[in-house]
Amino acid sequence: MRNPVRAVAAAAATAGLVLLAGPAFAHVTVDPGEAEQGGYATLTFRVPTESDTASTTKIEVALPPELTSARVKPHPGWTYALARSGDTVTAITWTAGKDGAIKPGEFDEFDISVGPLPKTDSLTFKTLQTYSDGTVVRWIDPPAAEGQPEPEHPAPTLTLVPTSDEDTASHATADAGDDEGDDGDGTSTTALVLSIVAVVLGAGALGVSLLRRRTEKG
Repeated sequence: MRNPVRAVAAAAATAGLVLLAGPAFAHVTVDPGEAEQGGYATLTFRVPTESDTASTTKIEVALPPELTSARVKPHPGWTYALARSGDTVTAITWTAGKDGAIKPGEFDEFDISVGPLPKTDSLTFKTLQTYSDGTVVRWIDPPAAEGQPEPEHPAPTLTLVPTSDEDTASHATADAGDDEGDDGDGTSTTALVLSIVAVVLGAGALGVSLLRRRTEKG
């Protein structure tokens, strides 16, 4: 018979995991989470509705000032507006049409193309999520430092890494150094072989000379 105490403990642990996982799943996130510096990237903002009674009707994403170019992919059922500073897009606002709202238990995705990506470690996209009941969730908290608990409303964050070309150049430099070391070893080995051959030939010549002397004496 199953131990009732263990059963209760297991159920409580499972419930705790669900409660911990729920808020993480409900976060507004950006995908992919990583891109290369210096290039262009298509970013997808994934927006789940975490309310049980209201639908998501508007999404506002602020673009980091390091980005100088942004293009928006049209989204069925939604309209969008761009905020600008000169020629630079500073924010994008998507607004749901009559049947476009993201209902409870659903999520939707919104795509943009940005670049060139700066040579920095990361970019943060502060986001406001508005519900049909007027509630606004502000996804603007900076990422937590390593080892620290995640904030309640983290902003979508894109990690930036050096380009593969830079990595290739670094590896090429390292390989060149290795090749130089190999050439040095090869030269040393050749010299050693030639020295051994010279010794062997010298010994052979000496042996022939001694043999001739013995023959002549005999």
